[in-house]
Amino acid sequence: MRKWWIIQLLVLGAWLPLSAQEYLYEIGAAAGMGVYIGDINTRPFHNPGGAYGVMFRQHINYRWALKYNVSMARMKGSTEGWDNVLPGNAQYEFSRPLLDFGAQAEFNFFHYGVGESYKGTRRFSPYIVAGLGFSAVPRKGDGYFSLQIPMGAGLKYKIARRWNIGLEFTMRKTLGDKLDGKQLDDPYHITSAAFKNTDWYSFTMISITYDIGRKCVDCNPSSAF
Repeated sequence: MRKWWIIQLLVLGAWLPLSAQEYLYEIGAAAGMGVYIGDINTRPFHNPGGAYGVMFRQHINYRWALKYNVSMARMKGSTEGWDNVLPGNAQYEFSRPLLDFGAQAEFNFFHYGVGESYKGTRRFSPYIVAGLGFSAVPRKGDGYFSLQIPMGAGLKYKIARRWNIGLEFTMRKTLGDKLDGKQLDDPYHITSAAFKNTDWYSFTMISITYDIGRKCVDCNPSSAF
């Protein structure tokens, strides 16, 4: 029994330096561009539209975090200057608003933070992200709603003790083929499935966030900024 308690204490001691965080959460905003990828575009940076949103991040430890976002973007596409040809040499152009709701898990390659160098914390860290979300086009008669799977990578940097900036690129795979409108729903007559012949879109976003939810109640308040 005594050995078992010793093992538990050793495991707990190994976990605590990793799990401790001065602040539990971040709130902030992001802006950048969104790009439709589907039947009339296959390039992740072609014909971008504006994108912006708000985000909330929950720290699990120095390596892991959960992020939640609500974003809006303008999805655009056109057959003009496009290499492929639609059946009947049809021409098509669209511009549609998009709502994006998502939850993602982030993994930092470094221990992200400041003020605790003895724990190996760094002001910056690259990270990867993946999760699950919903995409919606609020348009009467030609609306769209689908599950989507976000995946990507980014870089975050702590410019002050409670302020962070970030750059992130993600691809979002929807499980439907009507993001670009009903007219481009299966134009090549290829049977669609959840992971076949479906639309994608990408986000390239710059974010700024502020840490909240102080965990270390005995910390020096003068060092908060």
